[in-house]
Amino acid sequence: MLYSREILNFLVKKDARKILERKDSDAGERGRALEELRSSLFSRFRSSESAKRQRSCGPFIALTFNFLVVIGIIFMNKWVLQGVGFSFPVSLSFIHCILSWAPMAILKAFSVLPASPSSKSSRLSLFTLGFVMSLSTGLANVSLKYNSVGFYWMDKIARASFSKVVALSVVSIGVVVATITDLQFSLIGACVALAWIIPSAVNKILWSTLQQQDNWTALAFMWKTAPITLLFLATLIPFLDPSGVFPYDWNFRNTALILTSALLGFLLQWSGALALG
Repeated sequence: MLYSREILNFLVKKDARKILERKDSDAGERGRALEELRSSLFSRFRSSESAKRQRSCGPFIALTFNFLVVIGIIFMNKWVLQGVGFSFPVSLSFIHCILSWAPMAILKAFSVLPASPSSKSSRLSLFTLGFVMSLSTGLANVSLKYNSVGFYWMDKIARASFSKVVALSVVSIGVVVATITDLQFSLIGACVALAWIIPSAVNKILWSTLQQQDNWTALAFMWKTAPITLLFLATLIPFLDPSGVFPYDWNFRNTALILTSALLGFLLQWSGALALG
């Protein structure tokens, strides 16, 4: 279809008819013109095929990357919350958001961050998304604090879309097998997990809708929503982390683990934006 359209467009051009009507003495020039047409068609065909492959492979790669980051951050955050005694789940989400925003601010200062599109979304929509994101990320870490890794992972799988579970079933089975003996249950943890369901679902729906509506890139949309999320997380800290993080033992090992968790948090949000976009 592409070849026939290009050939037809070429043949109806005035210059093309002149080339084809030339005498044998002009055969060399005619041959060069036809060779240019062939090269152009071949180049466009390859570009079209490459674009099709990118459209088909892109979502699966983003989804796979996001799923692997989810696995890493679950274990890392559990280690931080219990293994090193940083029992401040909302403050951990706040640190994640701060350290995700900081590199984007540097990129913005050097004009490397993708430009924001002209937004059709209202400020209320963005503030709603920021509020829901703060609840979703905060409650996720609160749930991980009170629940075992196995229970937390089973909860995530139960809320995952069917296509995600099927596409990444091998990975999920491996994690479940590794944590199946760690399915401890607590009433507080179960209540937090139930409370987490609605913000998590609304967060995914709102993020995907607003990002696709205005054609945001992942980084540009993260940059736009990060300050709002930080604001709401800061208001949640006094209620869910009342003791504060300042008395915590900020030695090199603990700080390094928290920073590693924050790096995974940035990758989680970025890969999630790619998968939802």
